[in-house]
Amino acid sequence: MGSEIVLSVQDLRAVTGFAAECAERALGIFEADLPDDTRPRDAIGAAWEFARGGERGKALRDVAWAALKAAKCTNSAAAREAAWAAMAAAGAAYLHPLAKATQVKHILGSAAHAARAAELVADDDQTVGAEHIERTAQLATPDVVDVLKRFPQAPSGGGRIGELIRTLDARLRP
Repeated sequence: MGSEIVLSVQDLRAVTGFAAECAERALGIFEADLPDDTRPRDAIGAAWEFARGGERGKALRDVAWAALKAAKCTNSAAAREAAWAAMAAAGAAYLHPLAKATQVKHILGSAAHAARAAELVADDDQTVGAEHIERTAQLATPDVVDVLKRFPQAPSGGGRIGELIRTLDARLRP
């Protein structure tokens, strides 16, 4: 595989829409912890806006950074993971066209953080995360899978989030 991958704006929109849908599934976990903090919701909303034809500019980056800052304000690890899922959704629009395995996190990171949030709510039950990943795999459109397959397989490491990313990656690459 070469050093650069061709990515169209439509490819980025597909990946970002998938990531937004994944993050949305965990948003309630964050909002139960900090109901008045809209930063993760704003990040997911901006990701959806880009996925549906909006601009990919400074405002999208700003809401991603804001969701990251919201994660630092949480009272629970599950809420933190949910905020990271929102941050990853907005950040998915900035998938780099580099043939590096680390870029897979831009595609699947939101799903992995949402799955981890669900696990933590269930007293760290990893079967909950596995079920979440299986349901998430069904959300991936052919366009998302096509983009994923242009990149090397997800890298090793990354703790539980890395495991969840690799599980989803393997599930989406038949």
